[in-house]
Amino acid sequence: MGNNFGFKLIRGGLAFALLIFAQMILAQQSVAPLNLQPISKQAWTPSHAVHLASRAGFGASAQTLSELAALSPLRAVRYFTHSPRWRAAPNFIHSGVFEDALDPFPSSRPATTALAKKQGHALGVMVKPSGNRPIQGVVNKFFYWLRASRLETDRVAYWWAQRMLTTPRPLQEKMALFWHGHFATNEDKVRDYRKMLQQIELFQQLGLGDFRELLIAVAQDPAMLVFLDAGVNTADSPNENFAREIMELFTMGVGHYSETDVQEAARAFTGWNVEKLKFTAVSEDHDGGEKVFLGHRGDFDGVEIIGLILQQDKTGDYLAAKLYRYFVNEDLSVENEAQLGDLFRRSQFDIAKFLQHLFLSEDFYSPRNIGSRIKSPVELLVSTYRSLGLVNIPGTPDFNVASGSLGQRLLHPPTVAGWSQGRSWITPSLLYERSNFVLDVLFPDIGFVPPDRYPSYTSEIVNVQNRLRQGMSVSLATKPTGVDTHNMAASNLLADRDEAFNTRLGSMRGWQTAIQRVKPIPRDTAQVDLTTLVLKFELSTPRAVVEYFAQRFFVVGLEESTLQDMTLFFAAQIGTQDVLAAQSYLEEPLRKLLHQLLSLPEYQLG
Repeated sequence: MGNNFGFKLIRGGLAFALLIFAQMILAQQSVAPLNLQPISKQAWTPSHAVHLASRAGFGASAQTLSELAALSPLRAVRYFTHSPRWRAAPNFIHSGVFEDALDPFPSSRPATTALAKKQGHALGVMVKPSGNRPIQGVVNKFFYWLRASRLETDRVAYWWAQRMLTTPRPLQEKMALFWHGHFATNEDKVRDYRKMLQQIELFQQLGLGDFRELLIAVAQDPAMLVFLDAGVNTADSPNENFAREIMELFTMGVGHYSETDVQEAARAFTGWNVEKLKFTAVSEDHDGGEKVFLGHRGDFDGVEIIGLILQQDKTGDYLAAKLYRYFVNEDLSVENEAQLGDLFRRSQFDIAKFLQHLFLSEDFYSPRNIGSRIKSPVELLVSTYRSLGLVNIPGTPDFNVASGSLGQRLLHPPTVAGWSQGRSWITPSLLYERSNFVLDVLFPDIGFVPPDRYPSYTSEIVNVQNRLRQGMSVSLATKPTGVDTHNMAASNLLADRDEAFNTRLGSMRGWQTAIQRVKPIPRDTAQVDLTTLVLKFELSTPRAVVEYFAQRFFVVGLEESTLQDMTLFFAAQIGTQDVLAAQSYLEEPLRKLLHQLLSLPEYQLG
């Protein structure tokens, strides 16, 4: 597969770039109003059902697509937009790693040790009254929670991906994914998987409802409050982080507010804080004075500021345009933004109602928009598993590592602006990584090491454990790799005699305890049986197999030359034109064929 595959990938990468360029040129040529009239029942086709399922969800089974195609356009769209509301089951199963003494968690390791020295204990651990490293237990506990929260966050990501794969309400999970990128928070700063889980559940519950209700809930959400430093936003020292982001990123966009508006909004949000897992308003920290915001004067609080933001026409334009770019097409004129904003306002900021208008519109099903959207990494992974007929997210390859290597690790967006989306998902190297993901699903990596059982991204910590097992002292075991321990002065070898703590030792102990207490992620490989599929549908020729795979896995059609190339490739792999005669050794050639197909640029489009 090596050189031949490399040539096809390079050729495909160039074709993909030309395809995107052509789309940009077409988009620049059209500034006409969007045709938002509903598509007629007579115009509704099975290919439209495939397009709808790809955009409003993560693809669908052949049976579901057949059922959608048989419905009227309105009933097909309402299958996604007005399915029964989200419910908690299946709940996330916690590992039981949190302890009350961890809350409130200090801002840093130095803050933790300073607290321990000041009061004689921290994080539920007493300072040792005598002996070496008296604060080591506190440091161990600090690193334990950092490691445990991160590992539990990885389990939350698996839980969420499993919901995406199996949910009967795909648009609710797709919208939760959208809001996760829009109201982006990162566990690296929040450092509490419980708050991150709670936020994802908020998106699942409210993501298709009233945007005003959603925006207020997010503004008072513990993960967002921690992420944007609400704890230091007080009347005597207003912090502008949240006030700025709610206008710049969450509602209006750059250029539609002043620096004075940011400062006045920050005053209105003072006193908003977190107590355990709940929002709290601390009255003594709130600035109750008069503010002037967006031309309005009053002693506004945060909720009233949100109300004033929602009154701005630009808010409707900005949000409607972002939803359009996510679900329909990245290319959108300013005139079209205003048209969509008017529709969103007339929908009274009801997200499901607005999306129903979009998904029913002639514009949504225009040739310009079908197959024009690049799948995000999470969409790529989940839709691939759906198309393969899987009922569980595999543990090999690791979902978090695979999506992260493609640029979208759940619960770890890169900035408060979330992910860039669209064409940023594709570079030559990322296209190659997408191919490698398919390879690892179909031909599992026999050298796979579970990342939740081995801290591979901090390998020095593993070195500490290995050195301690060899009988080294803590001082020697925790020296960085490359230090010549044999020639160190005696004074340096005993340098830890009067240490208050050893950070590298604490990091290692934290990992050890976290790995012991966090439930492991199941590590089954993808249960794929392509031979059974071929026999079930009596696909007797190489061309029939290629066409079936193209129909099952692709939203866009493949060119005849590509179908011919793939047919020749598969025929060469099985050594015959009679597929059924090769059934005893058919599985590996089928997997090679599918790897070739799903590495094509066309597979990246939905």
